[in-house]
Amino acid sequence: MKTNTQAKVLWLVLLMWPVGMLAQEQADKWTPEFSMKFKNVGGTAISPDGSLIAYVVREPLMQGEKSEYLSHIWLASSDGQRNFQFTQGDKSCSNPSFSPDGEWLAFTSARDGKKNQVWLMRVYGGEAVQLTKAKNSVGGYAWSPDGKTIAYTMSDPETKDEEKAKKEKRDVILVDQNFKYNHLYTITVAKNDTGEHDGKRLTAGEFTISSFDWAPDGKTIAFSHAPDPRINTAFSTSDIATVPSDSGAVTQLVTWPGADNSPIYSPDGKWLAFISDGGSPQEIGLGDVYLISSAGGEPKKLADTHDRSASLIGWDQKGANIYYSEFYRTTRPIFALPANGGAPKMVANAEGLFGSPAFSQNGERMAFSFQSIDKPVEIYTSPISKMQMQQISSVNSDIALPPMGKTEVLTWKSPDGLEIEGLLTYPVGYEKGRTYPLILNVHGGPAGVYAQNFTGGPSIYMLQYFAQQGYAILRGNPRGSTGYGKDFRFANFKDWGYGDFEDIMSGVDKVIDMGVAHPDSLCLMGWSYGGYMTSFAVTKTERFKAASMGAGLPNLISMVTTTDIPNYLVAHMGDEFWNDYETYEKHSAMYRIKNVTTPTQVIHGANDLRVPFTQGQEFYVALKRMGVPTEMVVYPRTPHGPREPKFLMDVSGRIMTWFEKHLNRTRPAAPEVPEKTME
Repeated sequence: MKTNTQAKVLWLVLLMWPVGMLAQEQADKWTPEFSMKFKNVGGTAISPDGSLIAYVVREPLMQGEKSEYLSHIWLASSDGQRNFQFTQGDKSCSNPSFSPDGEWLAFTSARDGKKNQVWLMRVYGGEAVQLTKAKNSVGGYAWSPDGKTIAYTMSDPETKDEEKAKKEKRDVILVDQNFKYNHLYTITVAKNDTGEHDGKRLTAGEFTISSFDWAPDGKTIAFSHAPDPRINTAFSTSDIATVPSDSGAVTQLVTWPGADNSPIYSPDGKWLAFISDGGSPQEIGLGDVYLISSAGGEPKKLADTHDRSASLIGWDQKGANIYYSEFYRTTRPIFALPANGGAPKMVANAEGLFGSPAFSQNGERMAFSFQSIDKPVEIYTSPISKMQMQQISSVNSDIALPPMGKTEVLTWKSPDGLEIEGLLTYPVGYEKGRTYPLILNVHGGPAGVYAQNFTGGPSIYMLQYFAQQGYAILRGNPRGSTGYGKDFRFANFKDWGYGDFEDIMSGVDKVIDMGVAHPDSLCLMGWSYGGYMTSFAVTKTERFKAASMGAGLPNLISMVTTTDIPNYLVAHMGDEFWNDYETYEKHSAMYRIKNVTTPTQVIHGANDLRVPFTQGQEFYVALKRMGVPTEMVVYPRTPHGPREPKFLMDVSGRIMTWFEKHLNRTRPAAPEVPEKTME
C-alpha cells in the first residue's frame, strides 16, 4: 500500500489536537529546579515521503518518591501546523521508525513488562501491537526494505542452569568469562496461520553485534561486530560482516586490526560505507569514512573530514554522497561526503548544535533537533537542497526565560603558541567595568568539547544558575578536545596535566585581562577528565580559592587496572604502567598531593565503573589526612554521572555552597536532597 499524502494530511487536520498557545511558565531567576523544566527532545524519524515527523520527548519525574525519566513519542506534520503526543502511559516509548510505506510507526517500549520490545502502531492512530517477545530487551532494530520483516539485536538470555543458580544464590561471577553476546534476529510483521509471528535467529557464536543495515534488496544484512561485549574491546577491535536475511553463513568483509563500524548500504546495494581507523588501532580516537564493495574487496578511504571523527547518517537518494555529522569547533553541522572522493561540504550549519538527523526516502526533506546558546532544543525540518529551518515542535517554547548571562566564543593563545577556543558566560546582569568571581569549568574526555548548546538546560553543571549567582564561567577546549582536527585531539599524548593545563590557565588570564574576572576569586570544577584536571591543577597552583572534583581520576596507576576502558588510558600514556611507571606517576595528582592547599570538594557515583569510586576516595582521604578543607559527596546507584533527575538537580547546589563558603560570600541555602553518610 502506497502512502496517501492527501489522506494523511486530512487525517491530521481532523484528528490531531492543536498544540495551541499555552500559558508561559515564568521564573524570575535561574535555579537548578527551573533548569530541570527543560525537556530533552530528539530521536527524530521522518516518513518516507517527508510528510510526517516523529520525535521523542524525555521529561523528569520528581514528584514524591519518583526520581526517573519518562519518554514518549510525538508525531507532527512536516509543515508544523499540527503535532501531538503519539504514545501515552507510565512506561517510556522511544526509537520511532516509520515503515517503508509510511503507514506504521514502530517503537521500543517495556510497556508490557520489564523488557524492551518492538511495538507497532498505525500512524492514523489506534492501539499499539506488540511485535517481539524477546527474552531479553531488544537493542537496535530496523524495517526490511519491503516492510514485511523487522531485524533486531538481543543479548543472549540466561541458560536454565544460570537461572537456577541465580534463584539458589549460587550465581558466581567469573570475570571476563561466559559473555552474553549481542546477536541478530528477524521477525515477520504479518502473522502466520497459527496467529504467531515467524522469527529467526541469524547469527550465533563468540562475537557481539553493535550495528547493522539491510541491503536494499532485503536479501542481506551487513553488521559490525566485536569479539566480546566489553566497551574496552570495542575501542580496539571490531570488524564488518554480512549474513543472508533468511539465515545462512556469515561472510567477513572487513577484518583489519582496529575498529571498523557502522556499515550502511548505498541505495543500489553495490557499496557499503563504514567508519574505520584504517587498520591501525587508534584508541585515542580516529573515525575516517571508507567504502567497500558489498561483494568484498579492498576498502577505499574517502576524503578526510574536518575532525576525522565522523558519525554516519546515511546515503543521499542518488548514492552520490554520504551524510555524516561531527563537531566543527563549537558547532556540530551536518555534512555530505562525496562517494567519488571529493571534499566534504556542509548541508546544515548554524551557530548551535544539530542532532538526531533523519532524511526522507524521497530525498527531499530532512528533520533534526537543534539548539543554540540561548534557545532550548526543538525539532526542525528543512528541504535537503537548501537549508531553510522551520521549527515544528514547541516542547520548550512555552517556558519564558529569565534574563540570561550572555555567552560568547573566545580565542586565545597558549604559552607555546597553540590557539585555544572556549566559551565565556557572563554573570546575569553583568556590568562592564566590574569584576566577578570566575569558575573555570573543564570538560571530560579528554576528547570532549564545549559547544554552543543551550546554557539554561539541565546538566551536571547548571551554567545559568552559576551565572545567576554572580559568577562568570569559562569553558575552554584545550588540546585533546574534539572538533579541532586529529592533530589537536592527539596533542595531549603523554602530556596530561601539562600542555592542557597551560591552555586553560591562559584562558583564565585572558578573562582577567578583559576586566571580567577578579584574579583573587577563582574557582575550578570538572567531571571525569575535567575532574582529573581539577585534581592535577590544585597540585600545581594555589590561584583557586575552591575546587570541585567530579568523578575525577587522580591516580592513573590504580585507575588503569580498575577502569572498564584501560586501552583508552594506555593509548594516552603510550605504554603499560609496568613498562613506564614514571610517566603514569608524572601525570598523577596523587604523587603531588603534598602541594595541595586549595579547599577541594570530591563528588563521585557509588557505582562508577568508568572512573571507579576509589579514585575519588583516594583523593578525599589524602586531603582529609593532610588537613586540607574537603568533603566527599557520594551519589548512590550512580554510574559515571547522575542518572536520576533529583541527583542531577542536586549537584550544582552543592558545588555552589562549597564555592560560596570558601570565597567568603553570602552562602545560599543548602540543597534539599538529604545527605547519606557513607558506611
